[in-house]
This record gives sequence, C-alpha cells and structure tokens, in this order.
Amino acid sequence: MNRRNRRTRRFRLPALALLSGTLLVTGAAVQPASATPDRAHSPATLRALADRAHVKIGTAVDGTALAEDATYRRITAREFNSVTAENAMKWESVEPERGEYDWTQADELVRFAHRNGQVVRGHTLVWHSQLPAWLTAGVADGSIGKAELRSILRNHITTEVKRYKGRIQQWDVVNEVFEEDGSYRNSIWLQQLGPSYIADAFRWAHAADPKAKLFMNDYNVEGVNAKSTAYYDLAKQLLAEGVPVQGFGIQGHLATQYGFPGQVAENLARFGALGMQTAFTEVDVRVLMPADEAKLATQATYFRGLLDACLNARSCKSFTVWGFTDKYSWVPDVFPEEGAATLMDEEFGRKPAYAAVRDGLAAGR
Repeated sequence: MNRRNRRTRRFRLPALALLSGTLLVTGAAVQPASATPDRAHSPATLRALADRAHVKIGTAVDGTALAEDATYRRITAREFNSVTAENAMKWESVEPERGEYDWTQADELVRFAHRNGQVVRGHTLVWHSQLPAWLTAGVADGSIGKAELRSILRNHITTEVKRYKGRIQQWDVVNEVFEEDGSYRNSIWLQQLGPSYIADAFRWAHAADPKAKLFMNDYNVEGVNAKSTAYYDLAKQLLAEGVPVQGFGIQGHLATQYGFPGQVAENLARFGALGMQTAFTEVDVRVLMPADEAKLATQATYFRGLLDACLNARSCKSFTVWGFTDKYSWVPDVFPEEGAATLMDEEFGRKPAYAAVRDGLAAGR
C-alpha cells in the first residue's frame, strides 16, 4: 500500500456530478482527450504535487518492466512517491518451492524505492490466490494438515515481513477475505483454520515489524455495501480484541459501464472514526474497447472522484494506481473486451485521467 496532523477543513466537492444516475464530466476533471506525450511534461510531477498535498501517490510495479524498460523505470521514479510490487511479493513468487526462496524482484523494487526516495507498500501476505503449488497440493491431498498449515502460514508471514523490516511502510496483511454478500470467502484458510487466521496474521505481522501499518484489502468496497460493512464489523471486533489492524485498503478497480460507486466518503469516514488509516490501493478504471474520447473523459472523472474522496478524508493516507501505463496493464488478459484502464497509453502518452489526477493533487487538501 504517511502522514500527519491536519486542521479541520471544508469538504471540497469532487470533480464529478451525478444526475439521475448519469455521470457528468466537469472541466476540472479532464483535459482534451488527445494524449499528451510524456516528454511534454507539466511543470510539477504527480509526486511533487502529492508531497504538497501530504498524500502518497503510488503505483503497482511490474518487476520485468522495471528491469527491462528504461522509460517505464524513469517515469516510475519521477511520478510516484510510493510503489507496490504487483506480483513480486506474493507467495508463489517468493517461495515457489517449499523452503526455496526467490527474492530477486522484490529486493530490486525495495532497492529502487530507496534510491528514489519512495516508500513501499507490501502486497500481499495472506490471499486465496497466487499460492505456490506445493502448498495447495499439500492441503488438497492431506499431506499438509491443519496444524502444519497454521505453522507454515506463520513462518511465511514472519519470514517475509522480517526481511523487509523498516523498509515497508504498509502491508496488505489479508486480501479479499469476504464475498460480495459479506460472508467469509471459502478459501483454504477459512476451511482449514477458521476465521481466526485473520487475527493471527495481523499479530504475526506486527510481531515481525511493529512499525509497519497493517491493512485489510479488497475490491468492490469503495462505498457502503454488504462487503464493506463486513470489513467494518470485523475491524471493530478485531480492535476490541486488541488485534493490531490499522488500515482498510480499498482496491478501486472500477469500470465505466457500471457507474461510479456511491457513499465513498461515508465509507472512508466510518473506518476513520475507528481510528484506522484508509487508502486506495489498486486504482484503475477500465472501459469497453475501443476507447474513445467520451469514454476516456468519463474514466477521468472516476479517477478524480476516488482521489477527491481520499483527499477529503483525514484517514486516507495514500492513493495507488494499479500500474500507470496500458502497456503493462493486467486488464486485457482478464477482461478481454475491456482495457485502457490506466493513466497513460501504451506509448506512455498522458490520457485525460492523468490530467484529472494531476489537477486533483494540485487542488490539495
């Protein structure tokens, strides 16, 4: 997946409006839809504006692109003051064979961030997906029992968090633990360990690095709904039990055809009232292809709407986009009819969404 004391301020309206369910584009949110080449950059970078607004502006980082694409590397360093490993810190990446670790890309990202004055969000410690085959096969065939699985999970969390102790600002400790209706996801963790694995994961991560901020993280929780309410109720329960859950991460994977989520400000406020940090952790906004000027203009208002919600919430500590260029976006592989989900096109040209984020950061808190 930062910041500081702030005086009470007036609520600033986001650069979007809803009328009879229709999203209206405002001039503050977008620039003309033609992409601006990266070389014609604005006077201030996103990270410079974010520093002034006292917020972290982050991006997920593709490890291969970071190693091989000089333009990608340069823009990552210039535009962002926070970075998240897109895949390099997930369990299947760091321990592909039991007891055999590969920290190559994760270590390089942490070094890159240090060289460029950036903080790092760790993603993710406990998830039902992208688990190593040796783990899932062992659970499936019974060779890894419940007691051993709990020990394996504790060792995984402790090993990874300790490796980056003092160098990771925020960790997504548990990722996507609820279904849309607010029931627990029927993952191997729930099946084998019961819901107590969530509290255990936070306690183990905190013991490994007491200074890192520890988050729950999920998608479709931007506004107030059954899923986000399940997290709110869980957070209250864990906090009452003294569990060190300190943040709520809202992924922010949106699509323009589904409309902008409602009650985003109210959702952030209720977690903030619990004393928790909040963050937008994986923001992208996909459109039905082919993209055109109208779709990109609407996309820009979605980015700006989430950013303004963050900037208007004292609890919101960072705003991270899930990649900044369509060249390396995950979206087309998962949603074949959708794409163009990021701030820049495949040639690193700036889309209206970039201007919307830039202008939102410039407006500040």
